[in-house]
Amino acid sequence: MDVKQHCVKLSVQPSRGLLDEKFVILVQNALPGSKITIHALHQCEDGHHWQAFAHYVADTTGAVNVSEDFSLGGTYSGLEPMGLLWGLKPVPGSKPGLRMRKKNVQIPMEVTVSVYHDHQTEGFMDQVPLAAVVVERWYMAPGVRRIPITEDGLTATLFLPPGPGPFPGLLDLWGIGGQLVEYRAALLASHGIASMTIDYMTCKFTMETGKHVGNDYFETAYRVLSQHPQVLSSRIAMLGLSMGTSITLRMAVDSKVIKLRCAVCISGSHVQPPDGSLGGIISYFVKNGGKVRNENNAIISRDLLLPIPSDPTYKVEMGRLQCPLLLIVGEDDQNWCTYESAMDMKEMMERAGNSHLLTLLFYPNAGHLIEPPYSPHARASLFKGLGTGQKFMVLWGGQTLEHSRAQEDSWKKMLVFLKENLYGGTKLGATSLSQL
Repeated sequence: MDVKQHCVKLSVQPSRGLLDEKFVILVQNALPGSKITIHALHQCEDGHHWQAFAHYVADTTGAVNVSEDFSLGGTYSGLEPMGLLWGLKPVPGSKPGLRMRKKNVQIPMEVTVSVYHDHQTEGFMDQVPLAAVVVERWYMAPGVRRIPITEDGLTATLFLPPGPGPFPGLLDLWGIGGQLVEYRAALLASHGIASMTIDYMTCKFTMETGKHVGNDYFETAYRVLSQHPQVLSSRIAMLGLSMGTSITLRMAVDSKVIKLRCAVCISGSHVQPPDGSLGGIISYFVKNGGKVRNENNAIISRDLLLPIPSDPTYKVEMGRLQCPLLLIVGEDDQNWCTYESAMDMKEMMERAGNSHLLTLLFYPNAGHLIEPPYSPHARASLFKGLGTGQKFMVLWGGQTLEHSRAQEDSWKKMLVFLKENLYGGTKLGATSLSQL
C-alpha cells in the first residue's frame, strides 16, 4: 500500500491565531517511513502567490510533527517549526522585487497548508494534495478597535486593545516609503498597547501642499494619543524603523512636548543635520546621494551617512536622552549604517553618563527590514522613489534564516522592554486567538 492510498490526516493548531503565535503542524496516518512534502501557499491582497515547502519522512507510526521533526530539504532544512511561514517566497515566474506587506488588517492572512506524496519541488498547484488545511493569521485580536484619525491635520490610525483601559500608548513610525502602514500597530494593540501608526511622508498635508511636515506634526500626534480617554498620558512610547528612527530620536531628545516613557529604534541612525526636521534630513540625504552604490542592479545606500560625523551638531545629542532606549541592529543592513550608528550612540551615551538607559540588540546576518516574527524576509525589493514615483530595486540585506531568527528574538525582547517601561512590571494584556 502506498502513501496515496492512505487517508492522510493533517492538523494545524491553532488554525486561527495571531501572527506572532507559533502553530503546530501534525501529519498522521501516512505510510510509515514514506516521504512527504508539506507545502504552504498564500495569496497576497495584491494577487501574488507565495509558497514554502519542506521535505519530511514519516516515522514508524506514520506521523510527522513539524515542531519536532527535521526537514530534509526544500525551502529550509532542519528543525524549523515556523519555517513554512517565514520561508514564504514568491512562486516561480513571479515578477522580481516583491515584498509581502499586510494592507487590510481587518481580515486575516490565509495560508493553505497541504501534504503531498514524495519529496517534490514544483507543480504543487497542478495536483491534488493528500490533505489540506486553511490557517488564519491575524494582526488584530478579537476586541481590538481600529480608529482612523484625521483630526488636527493628522493621517493616522489608532488601535485600542480590548477592554475599557486605560492603556499605555505608543506612536508607530515607519520609513521614508510613506503610506499608512497598520499591521505592526494592530499587533501591538493585540498585546495591550494602544498604538497609533502615523503617515508622515504621504499624509494629507504633504499631498495637498507638496511640503514635508514639520516636527509639530509629531507633537500633534503625541498630543492626540495622550489625550485619548483610554490612554495613560504618562505612559507613552515611540517606535521607529528606518527614517522613523531619525524622528523618534530627535523627538525623544529635543521636543518640549513629547515626554516618553521609552523608545524603540529599529535599523536607523542618529545622524542628521542640525535643524532635525524631516525636510532637512531628506535634503541631507540628497546632498550625500553620490555615496549610493548600485550593485547587480540594486541600490545600496548604507554609506549615505558614513563616515559618522565627528561634528556633534550633525547628530542627535544622545547624551541628553532621558528615557530608556532599545536599539535593534541588523549587522547586514545594506540600506542604513545601522551598526556604525549604534556604536557611536553607545559611545556618546557612555561619555555623557546615561548609557544605563541604552539596550542594544545586535543580529549578525540580519538586514534592514526587521519586522514582526514569521514575516517573510525580503533581501531586496522594489521601492518607489521620492518625488519621481519611479520604482527601483533596493538591497535591504540579511540572510533568510538569520534574519528570521532576529525578527522572532527582537519582537519578544521588544515586548518585554515595552512591558517593563510602560506597565511598570505588570502583565501585558495579550490576547490569544486560540483561546477563544
